[in-house]
Amino acid sequence: MKKNLTIDLNSLPEEGKTYSGELDGTVFSSEKGRSSSEPRAAEPLYYDLYIQRFDQELLVRGSLSVEIKFTCVRCLNKYVKTVAIEECAISLEIISAQIDLINELREEIVILFPDYPHCDEGDTDQECILDSRYLAVDKPPEDEVKTPAHEEVPTPWAALDNFDEDADTDS
Repeated sequence: MKKNLTIDLNSLPEEGKTYSGELDGTVFSSEKGRSSSEPRAAEPLYYDLYIQRFDQELLVRGSLSVEIKFTCVRCLNKYVKTVAIEECAISLEIISAQIDLINELREEIVILFPDYPHCDEGDTDQECILDSRYLAVDKPPEDEVKTPAHEEVPTPWAALDNFDEDADTDS
């Protein structure tokens, strides 16, 4: 499967050309330090693009779609969500006779990734179930997770309060 979408401007017709196909989903993977919670493509990146040249500018219009595996930030379950762009428009300055569009296509998709992925927002209906023991608010008293009392937690302002008292007595 292709990992690049290289456009040869010397063979691009003046009226433009349609490019359709699929690109390897690994274009969304980082090269180093890949973590298991990092989003990954579950399927190839599908594209249907119309590419046209205008003087020193390349205009790319069309649609993009890819299924991405995310990890839910609440319950850490894996789920799949389709990220799709129906009307994509990219404008590039022409700096060489061949242009690889993969970085621009990847950016268009990645910018639509959810900031805080939740499994109940995936392609399939799924309930996001979080163990209530890990919630800081309204925990049942019978759980075994210990939370320090409010009075036991030191505050950064206590030292300043003592400083003011010492300053008043020295005068």
